[in-house]
Amino acid sequence: MRPGILCFGEALIDFHAEGVGETGFPRAFVPFAGGAPANVAVAVARLGGRARFAGMLALDPFGDFLLDSLRRAGVDVGDVARTGEANTALAFVSLDARGERSFNFYRPPSADLLFRPEHFRAGAFDDVSVFHVCSNSMTDPALAETTREGMRRAQAAGALVSFDLNLRPALWPRESDPRPSVWPALHLADVVKLCAEEYAWLAEDGALLERLWQGRTRLLVVTDGPRPLRWFRRDAQGELPCPQVDAVDTTAAGDAFVGGLLCRLAELGGVAALDALLDDRAALGGMLAFAAACGALTVTRQGSFSAMPSAAEVHAFLESQP
Repeated sequence: MRPGILCFGEALIDFHAEGVGETGFPRAFVPFAGGAPANVAVAVARLGGRARFAGMLALDPFGDFLLDSLRRAGVDVGDVARTGEANTALAFVSLDARGERSFNFYRPPSADLLFRPEHFRAGAFDDVSVFHVCSNSMTDPALAETTREGMRRAQAAGALVSFDLNLRPALWPRESDPRPSVWPALHLADVVKLCAEEYAWLAEDGALLERLWQGRTRLLVVTDGPRPLRWFRRDAQGELPCPQVDAVDTTAAGDAFVGGLLCRLAELGGVAALDALLDDRAALGGMLAFAAACGALTVTRQGSFSAMPSAAEVHAFLESQP
């Protein structure tokens, strides 16, 4: 059986702006299934990995739509819980001329915030090679502790733990500093992915790398759009150029990158093989190039679930690169 990749956190509706009226306001907003960890699960499934999603969905039409969209994408939804106590979170996405996105969130209250440790299915971590989370499930104290508990359970079961900061300041209480909430999760992760802005934000406190290496982290990857990505391990670092494409919608670029990264990590042996992988520069470069190609292909399409490439598309794209 293929190694399982379990993604935990929020699934929500991304309403993408379409057309512009006389006043400059969009003529319509078109719904797409989304949410960062749900996007990663779909990316894994599209690439041929065994993807599972754990989270709380509302008992409303949007929750039904998300559950159906995950199933249709090939994601195992056996770890999904449902609630009638809150509705589905909504995000309204606007794109500029370069495809760069901005978000307006309608959350909280929302169903995804209500997942608790007791909602993890018995045996949920028994066949997991990789467990993935992001900071969007840390904006609420109880859900933040649930996320960290999931990371600890995954580690106890021998899974590799992945953390993509994916910071969305609009989701956090005003005047709050997310850093005290995200650092414990960073220290629980074997692999951490940041964008360049997040790296700079975390580095404001100084000694980012030294502090990160105090935890379990053995690989940090920092993406920067079309610019070269950077990778760091405890005793080395490097850069890798990214493919150049015409961006249409960057909404799910980071999630597609993470999906590609996790698929290759799972294929190469998960946590048990991580140290050997980090010592093999060629294997590490190949894994990061594959992930970068996943992100590059995704930005050429609109949407989140709908934008994720297949493994065949990624391999063909890589072969076409000079």
